[in-house]
Amino acid sequence: MSEFYTLKIAGIERQLEKFPVSDKLDIAAFIIFGDVELTVKASEELLKKLPEFDVILTPEAKSIPIAYEMSRQSGKPYIIARKGVKVYMRNPLSVSVNSITTQNEQHLYLGETEVNMIKGKKVLIVDDVISTGESLTAVRSLVKAAGAIEAAACAFLAEGDAADRDDIIFLEKLPLFFK
Repeated sequence: MSEFYTLKIAGIERQLEKFPVSDKLDIAAFIIFGDVELTVKASEELLKKLPEFDVILTPEAKSIPIAYEMSRQSGKPYIIARKGVKVYMRNPLSVSVNSITTQNEQHLYLGETEVNMIKGKKVLIVDDVISTGESLTAVRSLVKAAGAIEAAACAFLAEGDAADRDDIIFLEKLPLFFK
């Protein structure tokens, strides 16, 4: 039988199913794909809290709808740090990342075109959930390596201890569930 956590964000309520990460820890799965109402309203609320920025950068894949919607509402372009090198990516920058929701080490890449788009610009890093901060650290490394300036790092949710951080902007806390 599934257990759920009730999330209230941007005036909207959602039931998030809990899943085990280990024998001692469960997380409430926040999956934004397909939830247009939440994506639109939470993006609007998050944009109100942010400093000025030139470009949005998000890691692939769950936060892509958020980056798109924030781009649509702000009029600023967005780019995606990809999990694999594509044939159209010249001279890719690469960083490694270990995430709480992914079992193996991954890499994030920016192609030369994307690097040129952000070089010298104020970059807003966008994610769906910041938890351990590993993905954020990787994206920050890409921003620095590309010669860009971090305007801010933001997410809809800060999970666990991430809610105590002062280097991220978020809408709501998401608890961890220890067994």
